[in-house]
Amino acid sequence: MNFIFISPGFPENYQYFCKGLKKNGVNVLGIADMPYEELSEELKACLTEYYRVDQLQNYEEVLKAVGFFTFKYGKIDWIESNNEFWLEQDAKLRTDFHVTTGFQMDDMDKVKRKSVMKLYYQKAKIPCAPCHIVTTLEEGKEFASQVGYPVIVKPDNGVGANHTWRIENERELNAFYGELKEGQLTECYVMEPFIDGEICSYDAIINKEGEPLLETGNITPISIMDAVNEQSDVYFYIVPELKEDIKEAGRNCIKAFGVKSRFVHFEFFRLKKDQKGIGKKGQLVGLEVNMRPSGGYTPDMMNFSMDTDVYQCWADMVVFDSIKTTRAKETYYCVYVGRRWKYEYAHDDKDVWGKYGSNIKMATELPEVIAYGMGDYMCIARFKEKQEMEEFIQFLLEKKTEEKQKGIKKGQIRGKKVLKREK
Repeated sequence: MNFIFISPGFPENYQYFCKGLKKNGVNVLGIADMPYEELSEELKACLTEYYRVDQLQNYEEVLKAVGFFTFKYGKIDWIESNNEFWLEQDAKLRTDFHVTTGFQMDDMDKVKRKSVMKLYYQKAKIPCAPCHIVTTLEEGKEFASQVGYPVIVKPDNGVGANHTWRIENERELNAFYGELKEGQLTECYVMEPFIDGEICSYDAIINKEGEPLLETGNITPISIMDAVNEQSDVYFYIVPELKEDIKEAGRNCIKAFGVKSRFVHFEFFRLKKDQKGIGKKGQLVGLEVNMRPSGGYTPDMMNFSMDTDVYQCWADMVVFDSIKTTRAKETYYCVYVGRRWKYEYAHDDKDVWGKYGSNIKMATELPEVIAYGMGDYMCIARFKEKQEMEEFIQFLLEKKTEEKQKGIKKGQIRGKKVLKREK
């Protein structure tokens, strides 16, 4: 099997997808703009060959690289990055080279545009918020008057909470359209009513028949939009067992969106209260589908939660259309906590490791491209009981009192410290 992996070295943990493929006897061919010398030795050992392009965003360069691999190794069986940023380019490459193991260009609207996703949520019988594609100020005011403030404005084709606004009143709506008119905002935006809900996800590895081989998910009690816009603390956690309504919603989405042979991350709101025109308290509402693994270190968190290797599980799906990798029967809560340089926390690294060293699985400073949304440095730990996990979150995010911070201006950057195990 010839498998082209796009950007195998970034994010750093994606090299383990390549490792899983190599273990299963796959011919792994890498394409990226990272110098070969900067690849880890572990990744180099997984790749049959690596083709460096000057810019991975330059489609002609990547097209040429795939053509070279096709000429040298024969028909390409898979082209994949498992990365939201390259999802459309992956699909275009598959379409151009007649690689059928993945989404084609004709599929992109339903898996990338939030406005189109809603049509498929309806097919899956999953409620979702009404949506207005941003056009004129007058039409925006009319929509806001129908659904009520606050409203959320975000890119129709976007990732996460980037470039997302919560608009509280007509004055803020006028300001948004003012930026739009001046050309400061160039994307296509959608407007929706604000939904007061807890984000919960359905994550799965799916076979070629559209059946889930592995299912898990996470809960994000905080507002990711606020965490990004206000640069506040971040935390979320993998649950040891999915609730039945999440399983049902996730499986219905798989069928409605026609997903096959993929690792996916579907997001839903669980309503915190009754919301007119949306649903009742506790009900699930569709947020968005992501046709790739959950970002950052979430795959590692899944491993810690289930005592397995989801990178290898995905590679098993690719090669065997089933999972050969074992997993333990016992499952755990696995939590991610992201801290910010700008805060002074009550408990330092020594305190954290002294109290929770046996629970901590990973801890590191994050690269800038990830840090904006996920915190400047993070700590991942697992717990058998939810209460223990909640105490850990509170311990890590507790700030020093105003008295202890006297003389320190709000938002000032402190000296950088990274959680790490002392040798």
